[in-house]
Amino acid sequence: MQIPLEDFFRNSPETAFQLSPDGQHIAYLAPWRDRMNIFVRDTDKNNETSIQLTHETERSVGGFMWKGNDSILFVKDVGGDENYQLFSANIDGSHLRSYTNFPGVRTSLIDDLEDTPNEVLIALNRRNPEIFDAYRLNLTSGDLKLIAENPGNIQGWMTDREGRLCVATAIVDGVNTQILYRDTEEEAFRPVLTTNFKESVDFITFLPHSNEVLATTNLGRDRTALVRMDAPTCSELEVIYEHPRYDISSIYYSKKQERLLCVSVTGHTKPERNYLDETFRAFRERIEAFFPNQRVGIADCDKAEEQFLIYVGSDRTRGAYYFYRDGQAPRLIAQLAPWLNEEEMGSMYGITYDARDGQPIEAYLTLPHGYTPDTAHQLPVVVNPHGGPWARDVWGWNSETQFLANRGYAVLQMNFRSSTGYGRAFMEAGYKQWGGRVMDDINDGTKYLIAQGIADPKRIAIYGGSFGGYAALAGITFTPDLYACAVDYVGVSNLFTFMQTIPPYWRPLLDMLHEQVGDPEADHDMLAATSPALHADRICVPLFIAQGANDPRVNKAESDQMVAALQARGIDVEYMVKDNEGHGFSNQENRFDFYRAMERFLARHLQKH
Repeated sequence: MQIPLEDFFRNSPETAFQLSPDGQHIAYLAPWRDRMNIFVRDTDKNNETSIQLTHETERSVGGFMWKGNDSILFVKDVGGDENYQLFSANIDGSHLRSYTNFPGVRTSLIDDLEDTPNEVLIALNRRNPEIFDAYRLNLTSGDLKLIAENPGNIQGWMTDREGRLCVATAIVDGVNTQILYRDTEEEAFRPVLTTNFKESVDFITFLPHSNEVLATTNLGRDRTALVRMDAPTCSELEVIYEHPRYDISSIYYSKKQERLLCVSVTGHTKPERNYLDETFRAFRERIEAFFPNQRVGIADCDKAEEQFLIYVGSDRTRGAYYFYRDGQAPRLIAQLAPWLNEEEMGSMYGITYDARDGQPIEAYLTLPHGYTPDTAHQLPVVVNPHGGPWARDVWGWNSETQFLANRGYAVLQMNFRSSTGYGRAFMEAGYKQWGGRVMDDINDGTKYLIAQGIADPKRIAIYGGSFGGYAALAGITFTPDLYACAVDYVGVSNLFTFMQTIPPYWRPLLDMLHEQVGDPEADHDMLAATSPALHADRICVPLFIAQGANDPRVNKAESDQMVAALQARGIDVEYMVKDNEGHGFSNQENRFDFYRAMERFLARHLQKH
């Protein structure tokens, strides 16, 4: 049964639930005039008692968090430019105010200072668009106090358990990273560890009453491990956990108990958890017993750690939130897409194939409802490489893949070299290989489906966003016989112009980008050979491009030049530009337009021969 397109991509009726610290209220996002706005309601009451805090009509709220029990902090940008501004509102809907309404300036949170009622620490690139200084913001007066001026190479700031700004991470010599530390805010920062950017030491949280931290690191190892470390010297004191195959992905730390309870990695089809506390293991098992064969996560809890928000989902449902007190049955708060029937969705299968050099590649195959990998035969396929490329796909709900499966397409997603989570060697194997080994991994997945008889070789499309958009363009440029058509969503087309138009705050990272993607001078020939826009004469199949006019990451010129080159040759290229969007379409009506156009495009070019 064909399900309306809008059902896959419309806003959830309620989502992004967060508990107040005292557990008395729940804040969440819900649509108002097709934009996601913030609402608050009592924990034990339904949404009929909700109070609407924001009334955004141009663009959805970009994110929010509790500040104490009586107010909410939130951010929004303008037209997708990612220059987020900070606002607050009381939970009764009063005193909506703006704190960082500075045009062209981006705000990020350093520390919400949970135990300091009227202050937060934020970073702003107000003084210099390329770098972020640290400020203490008084939420009552609105006063901003500069507490650390960025000398030009600081990329991040961190506080200790008392909220003191004592850690900074920096770029030195273009490609080396450095951790700096100071004992008090009156002292100057001093460097304590310098490594190449390919090596990582990431502080997660300070431990109580000490200068020790929990950190993930790959120093002296391929995959990141969770360690206990001395912050003033970055000496590794204890290895807490490391996995033989995957990087550490998350930890569960109890602030109330002041101890680590669990360490997790993202496995192929499920999280793998290493419990450090048997009481917490039993607690999770009690929750999971209510939801057999579902993915269960703890989304939030109150400060006392007595009330919890539980997310429950799978590959065939967008999921639901439940309220939980230990010893009681979970209470449903909201289904994220109640109009979709899980029984009508396709299944996502974790598969593995070998690339041409023998490297195993973990991938996901989503099939139309009723099919399995054993019964799927000669299906039309959409190959969907992820963005980044320093990211990864995971098993679980995906609106795009379910929509495409409902339209009869098999969808292949793969964690090609460059993908995160598989260790340093696997990620570095994709450096300077955007048009080489990375594309080989993608194309080898396509050929695997053909060899298995799952894919009809004449009906394969390639589609992706951001780096995935580059892969879609590269696929039809450099392997034109493999794909029948392509969809490029905010993708890179020219590796030279891409690096010339990055956001100003990426400028300090440019040397690193040259090592990861390629140096326009030293690697000129390679970048020229692998930039699809410079070889548009090779494209001979239909292409659909979608672009946000305000995209700060992949400039609109990336799409414009590809469209112009193809139109000059009379190639079928469809071009959609949304003037009020950035790097991806946030507004619901724009999502509908994009996927409606994609549906028509794929139907036209992947119809049965």
